[in-house]
Amino acid sequence: MAFIQVSFMSKTLMRTVPLQVILPVDKFTFGQPEREEKPFKTLYLLHGIFGNETDWVHGTRIQRWAEEKNLAVVMPAGENAFYVDQPSIGAMHGQFIGEELVEITRKMFPLSRKREDTFIGGLSMGGFGALRNGLKYHDTFGAVICLSGALHVLENPEESRADSFAHEEGYFGNLVEAAKSDKNPAVLIEQLKEARKKDPSVNVPTVFQACGTEDGLLEVNRLYHKRMEESGMDIVYYESKGGHEWDFWDEWIKKALDWLPLEEKTEGLNSGNVNV
Repeated sequence: MAFIQVSFMSKTLMRTVPLQVILPVDKFTFGQPEREEKPFKTLYLLHGIFGNETDWVHGTRIQRWAEEKNLAVVMPAGENAFYVDQPSIGAMHGQFIGEELVEITRKMFPLSRKREDTFIGGLSMGGFGALRNGLKYHDTFGAVICLSGALHVLENPEESRADSFAHEEGYFGNLVEAAKSDKNPAVLIEQLKEARKKDPSVNVPTVFQACGTEDGLLEVNRLYHKRMEESGMDIVYYESKGGHEWDFWDEWIKKALDWLPLEEKTEGLNSGNVNV
């Protein structure tokens, strides 16, 4: 398993940004045929508030499971920006995730350029970012994974101005205006619903959504599940015991990978599995 740390100059963020990539390009096994040489299916995986590009590797077994399923995983740094655009402060985090990051990693690594092989996921703030950008860039991403999504931020904008992560001077700008814009996943759900009425061939990603029954964000996740289901989107939704913590996300990112249309599981040679 190749684990790669990258920094590159981002045009949309106008600074050098960090990136971590899991790439099973060096995987080999004993007694099994070599994998056909072809581009890797890819998951762009977003961290939560206060986190960084290392969170998923430290908090879950994503590296092991990606290797088993020959999945490339790209993990960017999202700061505390909710992965949306705020031109007034030169922070185009949504465009970075939905366009630039996909384009540049496809140039750097042997990644599939097919929509059906390209996925986006995240937890908490990253769940918000995955859903928002998966819907916004629906021609790029074929599936979305939203775990414990922080989908509450734009639900009651008049009441949310005291939220230290979403105040008017923050990444959303004016919350009331942001709630009416495509920064809001609820708006994008309705836009895609109307677009499909006019053209049924419009691409809409499938969605995997899960939230813990002890999570304070449970009710808003239920609300979004209902919205997506009523809009006709292809969504699977789960609740299970757990809070807003890594044990839940470790369990459910594995289940989400099992849900994605990935390759058959094969175990490669590594420090914990010599298989000889």
